[in-house]
Amino acid sequence: MISKFLGKLKSILFKSGSSPETPLKKEKKTIKSAKSTKTKTKAKTKAKTKAKTKAKTANSKKNIETLTALPGVGAKSAKALYEAGFKTKEAIIAADEKDLLAVSGVGINLVKKLKEL
Repeated sequence: MISKFLGKLKSILFKSGSSPETPLKKEKKTIKSAKSTKTKTKAKTKAKTKAKTKAKTANSKKNIETLTALPGVGAKSAKALYEAGFKTKEAIIAADEKDLLAVSGVGINLVKKLKEL
């Protein structure tokens, strides 16, 4: 009796031929396609972000190099000034002495040299 039941169950479950997709299979395919779309979108976004970051890094390096042209400003002090918000020579020259002294790595002698400009 059990063997007849199992035989019928097997015939129902493992029908040969083309059977329509079950809703579960359709759902899995939809989920997979949605995941691949998200992955592609994330990859494009990451690529754009990396490109922007590289451009910003290149611009910041150029700006830091231009700051080193000021008398008494070396690479470290130029980077400190840039990170403190003084992006151009004009901004440094126009800045108040107290603001410049607040930047770590900038001393009174450097501020005096910059104010002579």
